[in-house]
Amino acid sequence: MSVTLSPAALARVQRYLSEAPDALGLRFGVTKTGCSGWQHVADLARDQREGDHVFEQDGVRVFVDAVSLPLVDGTEIDLVKQRLGEQFVFRNPNASAECGCGESFTTDADAA
Repeated sequence: MSVTLSPAALARVQRYLSEAPDALGLRFGVTKTGCSGWQHVADLARDQREGDHVFEQDGVRVFVDAVSLPLVDGTEIDLVKQRLGEQFVFRNPNASAECGCGESFTTDADAA
C-alpha cells in the first residue's frame, strides 16, 4: 500500500508545512460527494487519528484514514502549474471513471 508525492507536490507540501509548524503532515483521503460518488480531499494533518495509515516520503508524512485507504492506495499526488496558478492532481489507479468536470470519481467496486 502506498500514496506518493511527485517532486513538485512534495516541495509544495514542504512549503505548506514550514508555514504551519503545528501541522504533522498531509491528510489525504476521500469523501462521498459529487456526481460520481467520491472526491479526493487533502489538508494539513493537525492530529493522528485512530486507524490512520501513515506514509512517509522525504520527511513528509501523509495520513490516510482506514475508510479512504482502499480507495486511494497507489495514488500519486502531483502539482500541476496551469497559466497563473497551480493545483494538486491525483493519479488514482482505483478510479475507473470520473464525472464530466473531473471533481469526483467512481471505482469498479462502486459499479458492482
